Amino acid sequence: MLIAQITDTHIKLPGKLAYRKVDTAAMLRRCVQELVALSPQPDIVLLTGDLVDLGRPEEYDHLKSILAPIRQRIIAIPGNHDEREAMRDAFRGGGYLPAGGKFLQFAIDDYPLRLVGLDTLIPGQGGGELCRERLDWLDRTLADKPEAPTLVMMHHPPFVTGIGHMDKIGLLGREAFADIVAKHAQIELILCGHLHRTIHAQVGGRPAMTCPSPAHQVALDIHPDAPSRFCMEPPGFMLHWWNDGQLVTHTAVIGDYEGPFPFFDADGKLID
Repeated sequence: MLIAQITDTHIKLPGKLAYRKVDTAAMLRRCVQELVALSPQPDIVLLTGDLVDLGRPEEYDHLKSILAPIRQRIIAIPGNHDEREAMRDAFRGGGYLPAGGKFLQFAIDDYPLRLVGLDTLIPGQGGGELCRERLDWLDRTLADKPEAPTLVMMHHPPFVTGIGHMDKIGLLGREAFADIVAKHAQIELILCGHLHRTIHAQVGGRPAMTCPSPAHQVALDIHPDAPSRFCMEPPGFMLHWWNDGQLVTHTAVIGDYEGPFPFFDADGKLID
């Protein structure tokens, strides 16, 4: 099973640039081109939050038009830039988001890996939260199928990253989340967004990671007083390969680069 993860697309209204600098729509189109050209093709595509920039229904319409070339099932969770009801309407046809209720949380049992999506959104705030109600739902959901290898999706990473301005808008409830994760050994990986960078950590004894954005990246500044800045480093997405009971992750860099070149000549000798 091959899973593509795209995060933090920040789609705005047509013609608008993020921060008056970043053409997020054009960059997502390029990501989609890379994705549809992959061989083998992913089985599903996960979107891990901040799908649009201001939560407007028209932004979700724009996002869906850009994603239209993707033929695989798309599964999305909200980030702090999303708006629950507009997102629920936009992805209602996917059949996995709850039709009602306070939170956009779900479990999908259709694949070799069980997919559990969490809602860390606090309306109007950059930081996220897993409150007692959301945590209890997670604990019950994991307890329902303890033998099913499981992938947990959430926007805000449940760990301190060291990038000060992002940690200030991090996740409330991460300690209780880690306690729940430690109880459920079937969790293979915790997938996150929010940081626009590739970052790895251990949470409750299980691996967790953030995914780069197909647009701008948060500046790498491991300092508690790091200013809030972004940079135009190479954009990317991730591929998670579930193979024979093991999950392997690759980071795909978007763009045109030289290669690939051979290591060996026609006679099978290492090129000197």
